[in-house]
Amino acid sequence: MRPTVLCFSGLDPSGGAGLQADIEAIGQSGAHAAIACTALTIQNSQQVFGFEATSKELLLAQANAVVGDLPIKAIKSGMLGTTENIAALAEFLAEHPDYLYVLDPVLVANSGGSLGNQETLVKAFVELIPHATVITPNTVELRALTGENDLEKATTKLFTMGAKAVLVKGGHEDTPEYIRNALYINNNGQAELISETKCPRLDGEYHGSGCSLASFIAGRLAMGDALNVAVNYAEAWLFGVLKNADSPVKGGQKIPKRF
Repeated sequence: MRPTVLCFSGLDPSGGAGLQADIEAIGQSGAHAAIACTALTIQNSQQVFGFEATSKELLLAQANAVVGDLPIKAIKSGMLGTTENIAALAEFLAEHPDYLYVLDPVLVANSGGSLGNQETLVKAFVELIPHATVITPNTVELRALTGENDLEKATTKLFTMGAKAVLVKGGHEDTPEYIRNALYINNNGQAELISETKCPRLDGEYHGSGCSLASFIAGRLAMGDALNVAVNYAEAWLFGVLKNADSPVKGGQKIPKRF
């Protein structure tokens, strides 16, 4: 059977982000997606209206049900919703230290809707950082996680918190012509740049782009790619699916066409 990525993420009824984005992106990477649902959200492609988180007991029961049944090679997490679920995932990762782990530190939706209490989630994410093969924050999340406004200082601070590698996504920065992503590894507590990409900035906003990128990276890691190869492959793939995205509402967020 194909290598499997186990995703800890929330259900997005619109299908643009969350678990559906994970499933489609991982499938396109060549791997198989298994699911541990962290929350049911109330949202469409434009706005989050609310959510109800899964209990930590139910979350772990879902994950443990497939551990002995599928060839899991990697874990990907997105929306976790509560500090209890973050602690449950940290417990799960400690029990399975051989799994590769892509941490997408989701705090808010692209539309700005809340996916949990940001202040408490930021504090709890500290538990997950040392387990991650790579962390994939956008610059808003990076600043929130570290309390540092300067991106270089913020990235270095993640390494002092135990990060092994960080992919800094530049979509929220004021670069009208392009988006810069930068992959850093931990070199004795300092951020060492090992890969940098710039792609043309596409018009509009996209629902689920971060989920898609992190999940494709996880899929390629599960398939055996080195980290920098997995990241570069995922970035090239994502540009294509965003370029061809669907537009459910004129002037609103677009849904990536992942197939």
